[in-house]
Amino acid sequence: MSSVAKERIASELESVRRRSLALLDPVTEDDLLRQHSPLMSPLVWDLAHVGNYEEQWLLGAVADTRVAAHLDDIYDAFRNPRRDRPQLDLLGPLEARAYVADVRGRVLDVLDGVELDDRPLLDEGFVYGMVVQHEHQHDETMTATLQLRSTVEYPLVAGTDVVADGDRASLPAEVRVDGGPFVMGTDLEPWAYDNERPAHTVDVDEFWIDTTPVTNGAYIEFIADGGYAERQWWTDAGWTWVQEASLEHPEFWAPDGAGGWERTRLGRTEAVPADEPVQHVCWYEADAYARWAGKRLPTEAEWEKAASWTPEGTKRRFPWGDDEPSATRANLSTAGRFSPSPAGSYPDGESPWGCRQMIGDVWEWTSSDFTAYPGFASFPYREYSEVFFGSDYKVLRGGSWATHPTATRTTFRNWDYPIRRQIFSGFRCARNA
Repeated sequence: MSSVAKERIASELESVRRRSLALLDPVTEDDLLRQHSPLMSPLVWDLAHVGNYEEQWLLGAVADTRVAAHLDDIYDAFRNPRRDRPQLDLLGPLEARAYVADVRGRVLDVLDGVELDDRPLLDEGFVYGMVVQHEHQHDETMTATLQLRSTVEYPLVAGTDVVADGDRASLPAEVRVDGGPFVMGTDLEPWAYDNERPAHTVDVDEFWIDTTPVTNGAYIEFIADGGYAERQWWTDAGWTWVQEASLEHPEFWAPDGAGGWERTRLGRTEAVPADEPVQHVCWYEADAYARWAGKRLPTEAEWEKAASWTPEGTKRRFPWGDDEPSATRANLSTAGRFSPSPAGSYPDGESPWGCRQMIGDVWEWTSSDFTAYPGFASFPYREYSEVFFGSDYKVLRGGSWATHPTATRTTFRNWDYPIRRQIFSGFRCARNA
């Protein structure tokens, strides 16, 4: 690999660390140490964890050298469930910052001299891409933790204005996607995770899919129609969860006292914008809404075909083509908006079939369980994907406003329990043709 490629890796490492530290800079030391919900780690755990992960892979695996191997057990996400992490002997905020800086300095020294050859771990800088994406994913996780601090205002900077789109009102509600085979997954994306591989042919029947994610306004109609009280719209497990958790509306919503709805966003109370995609709904809620609307959630294969496959039979990295995301194509973390954009925005990001916002804004629940593709092989470790395969987890696609461009593409697969709502999750509907 050329020195230019190494420069790109160093730049990506610097960029993600700058984002991580900037995200935490406004947070007090007490809040960094506090667990704001048993669903999430203390923020200081996440910070030291990304450093420990980087140490294990970019020092240990690449150069057979370590800085603080004794921290491995403390920052092992599989050994220590989130609810238990406050009881661990965690590094304090100053120690964590010093630790990740020390690791990073050594990593850059190793990068300078390493031969990025065709060994699987180093080919195309794969292991570096894995570490960069891992930290970006934790930045989104930390953003979700910041959202859970409902009484603490997080300072917002002026984000990118939504791209003006005069045709939103005339955008069709749904589009038809041709049936037939398409290529799902990838063999060509150098930094793709193991669960995105291998590329394989899937035959999908013709279907209709919404051009935009479901909006707050549309979801309010479901609430007003008694959707949460009607057993007929819910799966057995979903209905049980609605009763146990006393669900009546999306997470962070509340009645405004005047017949409308308000929400808490990073410590601020504001009216729920009717035209934004609904977020902070679990899979059960998304599935129930779709049934109420006379539709269903798209399968994972349908979603990827609508996002990436052209009518001419070619595959795209992103809905708009192969060029990287930009402010005119998608609402991702680099836009700094800290919320979804109105449904129907970003015409430059439209998919070949006419769908918008399939990258960014909200993660979209699909109907599919998280399972291995035919020919799947764990790489470089089982615990990233393989241990999660099965019916316990549902697949989400597309990324959110808190997702970094490096950690999103039309083949990227996210997954979570169907009860999860603290994530930046929404959905769009589909139906049979």
